Amino acid sequence: QVQLVESGGGLVQAGGSLRLSCAVSGRTSSSYAMGWFRQAPGKEREFVGAISRGGSNTLYADSVKGRFTISRDNSRNTVYLQMNSLKFEDTAVYYCAASWSSLISAQEPSYDYWGQGTQVTVSS
Repeated sequence: QVQLVESGGGLVQAGGSLRLSCAVSGRTSSSYAMGWFRQAPGKEREFVGAISRGGSNTLYADSVKGRFTISRDNSRNTVYLQMNSLKFEDTAVYYCAASWSSLISAQEPSYDYWGQGTQVTVSS
């Protein structure tokens, strides 16, 4: 059974930075394309970004492009989301997800496993 555990969330001032981590257990992370999603209060969950199995390809939502960076260290079975220049509207629960697909996707149904989420709160 694959488990995903997010960490690194917290409270940060607008303009600040946070780095989220997603630890993959149960199977080597290099088996999966990985994605990050987020859900703000009262809103649907939305795509943030994704990274291919080997890390050579990435995809980002327009709202975070240029501010967020996804990376992975398959030797550590960990995926990261570096978030810079945070805005109040980035406040949300952030989820990582794993996909068996060889292609990266912004679509939730493409993902097979999900973490429990970590809260990110940006104060204005």
